[in-house]
Amino acid sequence: MQSTQSQKARIERHKSKSGAILLKSFGNWTIDALRDVSDKLDSYSGEYRNTSIQWDLSNIGEIDSAGMLLFIHHYDLLKSNNCPIELTGIKSEHDKLYALLRKFTAGKSVLPEAALSSRLLKPFNTVGRKCIAFVLDTMEFFTFIGEHFTSLFNSLLHPRSIRIGAIVKNIEDAGVHAMPIVALTSFLIGVVIAYQGAVQLEKFGANIFIVDMIGISVTRELAPLITAIVVAGRTGSFYTAQLGVMKITEEIDAMRTMGFDPHCFLVLPRILALMIILPLMIFFADLVGIAGGMFISHVHLNLSYAEFLNRLQNVLEIKHLWIGIAKGPFFAWLIAAVGCFRGFQVSKNTESIGRYTTISVVNAIFLVIACDALFSVLLTELGL
Repeated sequence: MQSTQSQKARIERHKSKSGAILLKSFGNWTIDALRDVSDKLDSYSGEYRNTSIQWDLSNIGEIDSAGMLLFIHHYDLLKSNNCPIELTGIKSEHDKLYALLRKFTAGKSVLPEAALSSRLLKPFNTVGRKCIAFVLDTMEFFTFIGEHFTSLFNSLLHPRSIRIGAIVKNIEDAGVHAMPIVALTSFLIGVVIAYQGAVQLEKFGANIFIVDMIGISVTRELAPLITAIVVAGRTGSFYTAQLGVMKITEEIDAMRTMGFDPHCFLVLPRILALMIILPLMIFFADLVGIAGGMFISHVHLNLSYAEFLNRLQNVLEIKHLWIGIAKGPFFAWLIAAVGCFRGFQVSKNTESIGRYTTISVVNAIFLVIACDALFSVLLTELGL
């Protein structure tokens, strides 16, 4: 028999041989686990009219007043759509809660007019919910950032509390182990730029300018951006999954119970480690990317390595290299902060780890690109 404990609320829809719709409810219908099932019930309530429905409630574990009110709301909504409903498997304790809440909802059930307006307003309702969720999520993120800076300030006041060993370990995990994929990606980026640029420059006999294109574009923009995206996909997701598992196994709650600050012990070492290692990884990516471009220039344009390096010394100003490297700490902070923040948001089920890991990677890549665009505008305006 499938256990209903520690499961979030869900509902499945089937079609019986008689043509009736069979709704099967599962999990715990409690206030913190109703989001998905609420969306599905909204869909069913708007879809069915004059349709026989059998609603199986036997697999519901716990149910609180929020879950019961959600059930009553959609039960009345389907009734108002002239849907005959047969309830099966309702438990005695659930029946008592149903009877109690029915006293306060009697006469307040959804009227047909309300059902019509509900369908018309549904798109606005959906947009409104997403806007509210976005605002709440943003406020929660700023709260997390505030806690992070408080922990950082306290650590600076008490340097011995900084966990040097954890920082070194995270540098190894996030940096050293990522070198092969960063090297391969950077080399291929150099190859692509050189190959595409060579085709165009060869038409005008301006082969030597391939060095300018590779040197500036790789060091200033592409190496920092591609390295940050690789790190966001690899290390950012790792941080989210790692902290999410600690959340599920209640290790973070245990730390708080014992008086340890999770931000000081878990978040700060990860963020500092990534801020230290990412600029070095960008420099490494610069070298490999230029090497890839130099190789293709030699093969495709017959440009010797000596000519390439001599031209590179003349055209590549040191400011382009420093600008690319200077972006590293900002990108690293965004990636690590988002990864840790999403890890702390994981709820106590394994499904949410995958969900928040995906959100973490998407958020981190978007913020890195947005930050890079901001740098481009700002540095251009400053004449750099």
